[in-house]
Amino acid sequence: MSNSTGTTDGTGNRTAKPEAVPARIPRSRMTGPQRRSQLVEVGRGLFAMRGLDGTTIEEIAAAAGVSKPVIYEHFGSKEGLYTQVVEFEFKILLAAINDALTDEAKPRVLVERAALALLTYIEDRTDGFRILMRDAPPSQPEGAFSTLLSHVTARVEHILSDEFARRGFSSADGAMYAQMLVGMVAMTGQWWQDSRQPDKRAVAAHLVNLAWNGLTGLQKEPELRSDA
Repeated sequence: MSNSTGTTDGTGNRTAKPEAVPARIPRSRMTGPQRRSQLVEVGRGLFAMRGLDGTTIEEIAAAAGVSKPVIYEHFGSKEGLYTQVVEFEFKILLAAINDALTDEAKPRVLVERAALALLTYIEDRTDGFRILMRDAPPSQPEGAFSTLLSHVTARVEHILSDEFARRGFSSADGAMYAQMLVGMVAMTGQWWQDSRQPDKRAVAAHLVNLAWNGLTGLQKEPELRSDA
C-alpha cells in the first residue's frame, strides 16, 4: 500500500501535494524619525552615486520601499531631501574638525589633527564627502564644502594668530596663510579620496611637513608629533 500523499487527477493518477506557501511576514512600521533617517541614508547613497539631477524621486522611493508621497510628506521634494543629507554630513565633518582644533596644543599638532579629522571622515563617510563636493543645496548656494572651509579657515586663522604675532607677521598675513593651509589640506583630501595611498597618517604627516618646513626644509621621513 502506498504511503504517498497528494490528490488524484481525472485519470486516477496521483499528483504531488502542493507545498504550503509561507505566510507573509508583515513589515514593521517605522516611527517618523526612523523613516526620516532611513530616507536620508538611502538618499545619501543615491546622491553620491548619481548626483542630485541624476537621481529621481521614483528611485529613492523604490530603494526605500515607500511611495513617493512618503518622501514628499517628510521633505517636501527631492531637493528638500538632498538639503537634509548635505546638512547632516556638513555637521558631522565640521564637528570632527572643530573637535580636533579645540585642545590647547601647539599649532602644528592642531593642524595635524585637523588633517587627520578630514581624512578620517573621507575614509569613513566617502559618500558624504562626494556629496559635499558636488551640487550646492539651496541653503548653501556657494557650496557646502566651500562653506565648511570658510568656517575652518576662521578657526585656523585664530590658532595661528599668536604664532604669527611672535614672528612679527601682520594679522593680514595670518589670514592669508590660513587660507593657504586649509586649501592645501582640502585639495589633498580630494585627491586622497580616490587614491587612498599612502595611508591617512602618512598623508597628514607629509602635509604638515610641507606646511611647517617648506620645500627647502623637508624631512625625508616626517612623523606626526601628536603620536609622541
